[in-house]
Amino acid sequence: MGKKDKNEVIDDLDVNETSNQDTQVEAISVEEQLKEELSKEKDKFLRLFAEFENYKRRTSKERVELFKTASEDVMLAMLPILDDFERALTHIEDDKEAEELRKGVLLIYNKLLTTLNQKGLEKLEVKAGDVFDADVHEAITQIPAPSEDLKGKIVDVVEKGYKLGDKVIRFPKVVIGQ
Repeated sequence: MGKKDKNEVIDDLDVNETSNQDTQVEAISVEEQLKEELSKEKDKFLRLFAEFENYKRRTSKERVELFKTASEDVMLAMLPILDDFERALTHIEDDKEAEELRKGVLLIYNKLLTTLNQKGLEKLEVKAGDVFDADVHEAITQIPAPSEDLKGKIVDVVEKGYKLGDKVIRFPKVVIGQ
């Protein structure tokens, strides 16, 4: 081999080594790219899975809430009837001749009240002398307090309040002493 041939062989080896290094760099970079894409897809999957779990938890909670308060409209419609029964009982007690009528109305009232209580309706207990709380009571008017100890407190309850489960569906209407 001549000197020229040896140089050509050496140049060919250099070219082959360079091309092998390039392919290794390409192979490594392709492998790294695939690993990077895989990690991105895993991250995307985990976020999507977490979002789906939150969605399931939220909808199940909303469903439970819906079942608890599904009868709220019916209960709200029944409250004026309950109030009418209470007013009727108050007026019938004054009339001694209508004792049988009073017993019948009281029987129907108790039956209605028991049925509503079984469905989750509870009366909010408020009486004169309780401290007024704007979160729980609805003040309809203020009057001069009959005594010093009733200032800022409830003087009279005009309309009873009710709650369904944990939710107040009608706030008690009260008169406050000033």
